[in-house]
Parts: sequence; C-alpha cells; structure tokens
Amino acid sequence: MLTKIIGPIVNSSPGLRRILWKRWYQFLAGGYRQEDWTFMNYGFAPRDSQAPPIDLEPADEPDRYSIQLYHHVAAGAVDLRGQDVLEIGSGRGGGCSYVARYLQPRSVLGIDFSPNAVALSRKRHVVPGLSFQQGDAESLPCPDNAFDAVVNVESSHCYGSMERFLGEVFRVLRPGGYFLWADMRPREERDTVLAQFQNAGLELRQEEDITPNVLLALDGVSDRKRETISRYVPRYLLPWFEDFAGVRGTRVYESLRKGDVQYRRCALQKPTAAL
Repeated sequence: MLTKIIGPIVNSSPGLRRILWKRWYQFLAGGYRQEDWTFMNYGFAPRDSQAPPIDLEPADEPDRYSIQLYHHVAAGAVDLRGQDVLEIGSGRGGGCSYVARYLQPRSVLGIDFSPNAVALSRKRHVVPGLSFQQGDAESLPCPDNAFDAVVNVESSHCYGSMERFLGEVFRVLRPGGYFLWADMRPREERDTVLAQFQNAGLELRQEEDITPNVLLALDGVSDRKRETISRYVPRYLLPWFEDFAGVRGTRVYESLRKGDVQYRRCALQKPTAAL
C-alpha cells in the first residue's frame, strides 16, 4: 500500500507511482461500479476515553467507520458551516457527500485523478452544493484563494511529489484557511512530512497519531470486507484486494499493528497574512 510496502522500484520513481495508482483506481471505478461502495478509507473507531460515536442516518450506518474518519479529520479542528470546501482525492465520493450533508458547508468540490471515479461520484451523490471534477492533486484546476478548507484523507501517499501537492494546497486556500489531512506513513518519515508542511508555508495547529483508532475500525469490518471481496473479486486477485483493503492479517494491517507504519491526522492553517 505504502511505498515501503509496494517496493523500492515504485519508491524510487514518483512518476511511476502516480501512473500505477491512477491505473489502479481507474480499474476499481471502472470494474467495480457497485453504488453502495462509496468509501475506500480504513475508518476510525473512537476509544473509551474519546467522544461518543456521531449520530448518523440509518442509510449511512453501514459506512460508520469510514464516515467517523472523515468526521474526525474534517470537523476535528474547524467548523465548516458556511465554508467553501475542497476535497483532493475524493475517490468514490462518500466523504464529500458526508461533509456536504452533515457539516453544513456552503459548497463542496471533490477532485480526483480518476475520470471513472468522478463519473461514479456524480451519479451516486446528488447533493445540493456538491460537485465533482477530474483533476491532478499536483496541478489543481482551481483558482487561487478559492477555498476555506482543503480535506485530504488517505490519498497523499499516492502522489508523485508531496511538495508540489502542498504548494497547490497553499495556493488554493484563502488566507486563514485550513488544510485537514490524514494518511499513513512509515514511522521514520514523520519528521519529513512535518518539514514538508512547514516548507509549504502551512502552520501546524493539531497533530495526532490515530493508528489505534484505525486498527479498531479495521478489526470491526475485516470479516465483512473479506466476505465482500471474495464475492466480487476473482480468486487470483484476492490477496491484492485484501491487502489494499487492510484486512486483518495482511501486510498493511500488520505494519500498522506493529507500528512500522503510522496513521496520522494533522490540521494546518495558511497564515492570515500570505507569505
């Protein structure tokens, strides 16, 4: 899943990494078009000492863990009511739909590299104020200073250049706007990522290791994921899909459990006086 996991060849070639991930998500969106599959993240489960689970409509309950991750990332640091929100790496659109329906922003735009994923999202998620557009995270089709918040969940590890991506985030955020980020990285890369945020001009407001919460969520859905994957995926592809989905016992799951890889959440802010 991560560069550490998918091999040194991909790690040494950012361009190859971008191409492989784009083809993979194009394949998923084109070949697996189930409209009830709207989230692809690993989810978040609150522990006893944390806030109770959020209230959801019955139709959203099957996606509770994935929605709780979006809630923790998008609403954990800033009130999005009346705001213009951009999600980069919107995937199958479930996160954008949740933000638009529950967090009361003025507008939500989801941008994804995969045209197939954008087409699926437009068909599945018809919500006032919500739109989807195909685009590259490292060259966004958006004007400067256009958004109050940018959300990026479990997507940035796919990009060829974190620096170019963060430069685009800074460009499209309004002064004082927030970058709300969550993703996995090898444990030893934490300081590198924080330095990349700082070098982009973004000021760190919150940082949190949510690996235990993500593992709790994966434990809660592993059996269901394994059953669903076995129903729709050819046998020879099962190990790849299970690893991608973080099913219990896979390489991805074990790297999180052992602490070799951490899942972190950060809230960052563009200075009110532009640099």
